[in-house]
Amino acid sequence: MSELPTAGPLTVRPATRADVPAILEIYNHAVLHTTASYDLEPVSLESRLAWFDHKVQDGWPVLVTDRDGEVTGWATFGPFREKPGYRFTAEHSVYVRHDCRGQGLGRALLLALIGEARGRGLHSLVGGVDAGNAGSLAFHEGLGFRQVAHFRQVGFKFGRWLDLVFLQLPLTGEGAGVP
Repeated sequence: MSELPTAGPLTVRPATRADVPAILEIYNHAVLHTTASYDLEPVSLESRLAWFDHKVQDGWPVLVTDRDGEVTGWATFGPFREKPGYRFTAEHSVYVRHDCRGQGLGRALLLALIGEARGRGLHSLVGGVDAGNAGSLAFHEGLGFRQVAHFRQVGFKFGRWLDLVFLQLPLTGEGAGVP
């Protein structure tokens, strides 16, 4: 794992359209090498630009970590389900560049998302994590998320069946997370 330069501070900021190629690179690396995404093939720049434009148009946050102008991670949330009864719950995603993991970027991104979600009056954040991704499960649990569902063999990638775990962080009311 390479070290990030320490010359500049780490910034979490809203992504711009100019950040999308770096977001794409981070995501596609995860698609090809991990079970963090159940996509099987890399996505195109055009599709990721459309995804970004849709997020922005619908008012959903896309955040990046930036050190000296270099995007090293990204995070977002959006609707958990489309039905209006779910409007106070969002599902999040956090991705960190493969050579920058373990340096607190994911934590900075997820804490910023939690703050954004609370500021929008959301009641709950949900994340779907591959059951074999012990690091991501521990990461989420360290920020107050709790496992609420375990779906067995719902994904298939790299020639094997995958289990999916849902984690939830209540943002308001009884059981609300502390971060």
